[in-house]
Amino acid sequence: MLTYILRRIGLAGLMLFGLVCLTFVIANIAPSDPAALAAGPDAGRSQIEQARREYGLDRPLHEQFLRYVGDLTRLEFGRSIATGRPVGADLARYFPATLELCIVAMIIGLVLGVPLGILSALYKDGPIDHFTRIFAVTGVALPPFWFGLLLQLAFAAWLGWLPTSGRLSVFTEPADPITGLLLVDSLMQGNGGMFVEAASYMALPALVLSFPCLAQILRVNRSEMVEALRADYIVAARAHGVRPGRIVVVHALKNAMLPTLAIIGLRWGWMISSTVLVETVFDWPGTGLYAVSSAIAGDFKPVMGVTLIVGLNFMIANLLVDLMYGVLDPRLRSA
Repeated sequence: MLTYILRRIGLAGLMLFGLVCLTFVIANIAPSDPAALAAGPDAGRSQIEQARREYGLDRPLHEQFLRYVGDLTRLEFGRSIATGRPVGADLARYFPATLELCIVAMIIGLVLGVPLGILSALYKDGPIDHFTRIFAVTGVALPPFWFGLLLQLAFAAWLGWLPTSGRLSVFTEPADPITGLLLVDSLMQGNGGMFVEAASYMALPALVLSFPCLAQILRVNRSEMVEALRADYIVAARAHGVRPGRIVVVHALKNAMLPTLAIIGLRWGWMISSTVLVETVFDWPGTGLYAVSSAIAGDFKPVMGVTLIVGLNFMIANLLVDLMYGVLDPRLRSA
């Protein structure tokens, strides 16, 4: 098992180094000039050259790359050229909002997707199965930004039940940050009113973000449950009089969850990256909105930082899934 874990960690490390190289190359082949952006729109040639020297952009590429990697080993992501603020400080401020949104969306996907997949398999080819299959196809095919606009029209503009943008009302003073996750911090400080308000602001973006994940979990879980319920060991369990609920939960679901775990790992990475669209639609103050505003300004340091954070989360999620696979299926440890 230890060899299996070390092999997976080594592979994740290689992928992370590849991502570092990729972000550096893309930032250096981009058409915009960071020195001109740093110097300002009215700067002359001498001021642009001074900014280039100040940010080390006049150095050879290999020196810039080594400096970039060295900074990353100290968890320094450089400074935003547009604002002058450290990118690491900005990421620490914005990432908890994105993380909280993704956690809630994943919980919605799991809590609804797994039971619906089980129901669909148990009532295969019945009305419930047809409904959930149409629901799953819709969830995979529906563009998140379009779905988000529909929900804003329905629940905010027409019904007036939920807010459309932001994380809290502009009149509400946020809770003192402990974890950076508003729902958790408000509960830890016993502020029920803020918890309800934060949950109402999160409802629509979390639902939009969870919908494709929910649909894919439902489809995979249904397919695996159908196969598992046909297996010989399930027939034998029924013949021995094992209760139907135990057959589904203990015997069939355990095997059906293996591919679902892989989907969760892949979808977690997709969620972190998809927040770019969802946060833009709902004006959610997370890393997605931060990356979009920085890219529009031609400021690539924040974009590189966000890309690395997204990639790192994707790799960690897949590493955890691989390790859980190794625990659940011992044959994979020697593969």
